[in-house]
Amino acid sequence: MAKGDFPVLIGVGQAMSQWDGKNGADGAPSPLSLMADASNAALVDTGVSGMAAAIDALAVVRIFEDSVPGDRHPHGHNTNLPGTLARETNTNPGYLVYETVGGQSPQALVNEFARRIHDGEFDAVLISGSEANRASKGARKNGVEINWADQDARDYEDRGLGPMMLSRGEIKHGLVTPAYFYGLFENAIAAREGRGRAGQRKAMAELFQPFSATAAKNPWSQFPQEHSVEFLSTPSRENYEYADPFLKWFIAQDAVNQGAAAIIVSSSKADELGVPEGKRVYLHGGGEAGDDHISVRPVLDRSWAMDTAVSRALAQAGKTTADIHHFDLYSCFPCAVFSGAAALGIDWKTDKRPLTLTGGLPFFGGPGNNYSLHGIAEMVALLRENPGNTGLVLANGGWMTKEAAGVYSAAKPAKFTPAEKGAKPAEQVEIATESCEGTLETFTVTHGKEGPERGIIFARLADGRRAIANNADAATLAVLREDASPVGRKVAITVDGETGSFQFK
Repeated sequence: MAKGDFPVLIGVGQAMSQWDGKNGADGAPSPLSLMADASNAALVDTGVSGMAAAIDALAVVRIFEDSVPGDRHPHGHNTNLPGTLARETNTNPGYLVYETVGGQSPQALVNEFARRIHDGEFDAVLISGSEANRASKGARKNGVEINWADQDARDYEDRGLGPMMLSRGEIKHGLVTPAYFYGLFENAIAAREGRGRAGQRKAMAELFQPFSATAAKNPWSQFPQEHSVEFLSTPSRENYEYADPFLKWFIAQDAVNQGAAAIIVSSSKADELGVPEGKRVYLHGGGEAGDDHISVRPVLDRSWAMDTAVSRALAQAGKTTADIHHFDLYSCFPCAVFSGAAALGIDWKTDKRPLTLTGGLPFFGGPGNNYSLHGIAEMVALLRENPGNTGLVLANGGWMTKEAAGVYSAAKPAKFTPAEKGAKPAEQVEIATESCEGTLETFTVTHGKEGPERGIIFARLADGRRAIANNADAATLAVLREDASPVGRKVAITVDGETGSFQFK
């Protein structure tokens, strides 16, 4: 192991299955099988016959079932995914890790192990992850027995769930799922742009229509169908309302069976293994940042963490946005792409460069924490075909809470500088806990099977503090559901215990 080597990606792989339990148990995938298929494909992709024997570290992106406190394992528990993946790939790494929660994980792991390879700690690292939620849901719906239980005796580092990404006040007011948090961002962006509900849905549809077209052509897509702007922007049985302003196909779809993998080695190891330059893609720059709970963030119509991670990655690579030929921006909701484009200084309406390589989380598929490993796999393949080009991957965790960015090129950089430790914000908004009056800052309306259920708002007080409140009253919901944005209207908030309710003044 030589300190100071360039870290280089030399192998990528993907896996996908449409199995949904309708035709019995034959061929049912598991998280492990999808990881193994993608990892073995990555090993083959290197072109090195003895690649498996060279792997000295293995990292697994955390699956859904291990990402929620107390979550059940309806098909049995694989208690050692890193160890069982090592077994299934015939690798024998001395270090195994099970990463913490968050969609930033794939790029963060690339950044981390690039640094550790550069520091001489490892020579060859396999990173992999997957989700088999489609199989799980299909098996339960169709009464099919599948078994994911497995174990391995190898030691591994379990990084756990990480810090809580929700505050007590947010939970008390019903902010408990990603769509609700992202609805607050989306409506803040809409208000800034002067758009009502219909206008924002049209903008979101215009943003995402090309994503669906890309997904329709991608052989690894779970939902390979192109949609029109009209379909995406119009409520229907196939595109129902979920949380204002979102319809179904504006949201990451997690009913997927998808896996991906990447192999990073030191440049001297690549030389030793005989990997040709045409197989090599280099990490030129990395950046990371983590934000606070959404309720204390000063700005809600873009992402401080994205701004910081992207600017750090570009600066480290010595690049500007104008130098980047290809992007894969995390796309769980439109506002994540709007914010990523803003961080890059891109006008998404006029810039000709596509913002996704896969087709995005609603159309390609949203395999939990692992989506961006597919983006990285696509980026590596594209840059091999276009060796003079540069690409950027932006990976997102939580509700624009944890960000990791990477700049890649097949051209060898003049030097490699490891990504800095993740940045943290310096400013917070104070939360008001007493009855008060303020101005509506942003909102969302949650939906159930019977229609709109609850309005959740953030309001700003004259002294700059923020209040959280909700209301399920039909008359109040009707105002929130008018096409014109209610942002900027005066509200009165009444606090009872730990929760506030609001009325328009």
